[in-house]
Amino acid sequence: MKKGLLNILKGRFLVSDDAPKNWLFIIFTSFLATVMIGSSHSADKKVHQIAALNEEVKELRNEFVDARSDVQQLKLESTVMQIVAEKGLFPSQVPPKQIKVKSNKKEE
Repeated sequence: MKKGLLNILKGRFLVSDDAPKNWLFIIFTSFLATVMIGSSHSADKKVHQIAALNEEVKELRNEFVDARSDVQQLKLESTVMQIVAEKGLFPSQVPPKQIKVKSNKKEE
């Protein structure tokens, strides 16, 4: 066992008679390692993109809530009255009159 371990550490398995088989295995494992590292980097990049998009969604949601509250404030009657008062329009002092229409149809 000591001799086998010593041969592996010295690299004799790379220059022996069945070395092409060992080289093919080393090239194959190197290729798999490269593919694994590449896919790991790709996954990390996507995770960072997702985190950035989630932050953007939160910011846009906050902007939407702020805009909605501003619009609700502008829709209030008191706000509308203040805006039109600046332009010289005021509410009527005379209350509106109700108009009733009588039907001329005869009921049979």
